[in-house]
Amino acid sequence: MSRLTHTLALSVAVCALVPALSLSASAQDTTPSDTPAAPEVSSPSATQPAAPDAAIVTEPAPVGTSDDAATTDTAARQIASPDAPLVPEGAVWNTFHGQLNAQKYSPLTQITTDNVGKLEKVWEYHTGDMSDGSGGLPETVWSATPVFANDTIYVGTPFYRVIALDPATGKEKWSFASDSALAALTQPALKNRGVAYWEAKNPVAGEACQKIVYLGTMDAQLFALDADTGEKCVDFGDNGVLDVDQWNTLNDRYPLSLLQPPTVVGDHVIFGWAGKDWAYAEAPQGNVFSVDPQTGEKQWQFDTIPAAIAKDTGTANVWTGMSADEALGLVYLPVSSPSPNYWGGNRTESIPYATSTTALDLETGKVVWSRQWVHHDIWDYDTNSAPTLMDIDVDGKTVHALMQATKMGFLFVVDRATGEDVWPIEERPVPQGDGSIKGEAYSPTQPFPTKPAPLLDQAQKPKIWGIADAVGFGECSALFDDLTYEGMYTPPGTSGKGTLAYPDSAGGVQWGGVAFDPVTQTAVVNVSHITQYIQLFDRAEYDKQSGGSGNENGLYPQEGAPYGMALNNALNWAGMPCWEPPFGELLALDMHTGDVKWRRPMGASQEYGFYMPESMGSPTIGGPAITAGGVIFIGASMDAKVRAFDLTDGKELWSDLVQAPAVAIPSVYEYDGRQYVVFVAGGNSILKHQVGDEVVAYALPQSNG
Repeated sequence: MSRLTHTLALSVAVCALVPALSLSASAQDTTPSDTPAAPEVSSPSATQPAAPDAAIVTEPAPVGTSDDAATTDTAARQIASPDAPLVPEGAVWNTFHGQLNAQKYSPLTQITTDNVGKLEKVWEYHTGDMSDGSGGLPETVWSATPVFANDTIYVGTPFYRVIALDPATGKEKWSFASDSALAALTQPALKNRGVAYWEAKNPVAGEACQKIVYLGTMDAQLFALDADTGEKCVDFGDNGVLDVDQWNTLNDRYPLSLLQPPTVVGDHVIFGWAGKDWAYAEAPQGNVFSVDPQTGEKQWQFDTIPAAIAKDTGTANVWTGMSADEALGLVYLPVSSPSPNYWGGNRTESIPYATSTTALDLETGKVVWSRQWVHHDIWDYDTNSAPTLMDIDVDGKTVHALMQATKMGFLFVVDRATGEDVWPIEERPVPQGDGSIKGEAYSPTQPFPTKPAPLLDQAQKPKIWGIADAVGFGECSALFDDLTYEGMYTPPGTSGKGTLAYPDSAGGVQWGGVAFDPVTQTAVVNVSHITQYIQLFDRAEYDKQSGGSGNENGLYPQEGAPYGMALNNALNWAGMPCWEPPFGELLALDMHTGDVKWRRPMGASQEYGFYMPESMGSPTIGGPAITAGGVIFIGASMDAKVRAFDLTDGKELWSDLVQAPAVAIPSVYEYDGRQYVVFVAGGNSILKHQVGDEVVAYALPQSNG
């Protein structure tokens, strides 16, 4: 047997190690590796435009439609309200992130590191709302956090239904069908991330809709339902339905899809919307709306793009969840990138709120502060998760902080009242391209956090995975040689196979964001290691290309721009990643210092019924939850398992196989004295084509005595 044939046989054996249902061993615990250094790049040319203002934006551009453009005085804001503690006094899981602070933390202690291995499935429910893409329906992507409120579990489905379940048995209480068109209007799949919940502070006895569940649809309709009965709240919008597309008045090429549930803060129902990625240079402008919870009347609107250039670009929307600090009266927006995503010649003017975290006054929608994480974003590095709010002790002082996770694998930490650095955030020079892209004016610098250090090493091309290269007969080496990469923020280009993208547009950290234990002041985050490549084509060349687009890969026109583009995963002919594992990790940080406490591969890459070794990890979509019992619960991995880890050292303590990858944040709650953990197993084709419709609950066995 030749060396190459032997290597090929070995690689095939590695790729088909163990049948899916037989794997029980967890990955070995790993100690923290050396923290990746931030990329070092050459200084920018003196002919490049000046760096965007890296300071905190506290004077908003005239983009909002609030009464005036004045900001709120941040110095006057105090964290002192006894009625709105950052961490709820009891166990709460009534929002997409568990709580408005996005900590995804439960104070429950019935399930601990000592007994979590005894967890058993106590109920499961199947919605029936799933599609594998056949039968005339688009594939489903289901990422709904089960909301526990009103002694009920509420879930939204990708067929745009709401189902209310008994929290102890999973028995259906009621269901509601929106009868929304099951068409992929803005997304490549039917998507839903769940529902939102509101209840009146002083409910009126005998009146309906004192407790309300909200469901959004891809065709821009927001439904309000009585939480007890599932009947529409007739005083909300038009007979229980608010047409959000009525506010889609500029470059309205597609509906303002409501796939992320609203953020409910007091008597404000706040929501952004999702659009159609990479399709148009001129698209609807990003905006966020606050409406009255019982009538749907608009309270305020915030627009993210300066009016002077809004017609020439678009998006910079908020498609993911938000967080809020009720004591400060602030809601925090994770704002995405402008259009088109991979060319910016139509938007060389400053768009200060694009790819930012922007804090708005809850009552007025006015900007209090804003920090831009990517200047002139041409990598689709949109801010894709709600910032996590945390009180941390740093250098002997309590800091009221906000941590913003990003696709770049950066964790930016600032004061949540003012936006000022907790640890220094530095503007550093970045690559400037070869000057061949028409109309571009790259930012000479980008913000880099000093602590926590980058979660991924973006300073050089990822190392080639030797097994994949051998299976591809050198295909991976040839591809990497033909890709441009000068470190983080290498601009997209047309030469060779294009530009290597690491991390990729799906994100180093995905929309699940960061979980936080306020007692030990430990942050937990899952991170993916995925390498893609971006190739720009001038318009005539793009029109010659054949093929279509999928979920975060394929050909995209960027209609109206001089360049179309392709985004592809760096794989060999057999579909093996060209870059070295691990492909995904779970890690914990000590937020007193910003240092990594531990990191370990998480999950197993899995396809066609076979697992890769867990030491290689898996790309992840979804997020973790933490309990006061010292346990981390998470799905998120490609192998369709849900797991529990020890918060102290990252040791895997428990796992179970579910119907599809659980790409949703789990829900942790107590009902009738019993603690439950509930997962939605719905799948996401970015990981693999496996769909599900399962809601599954776990708890400790009950004693017979």
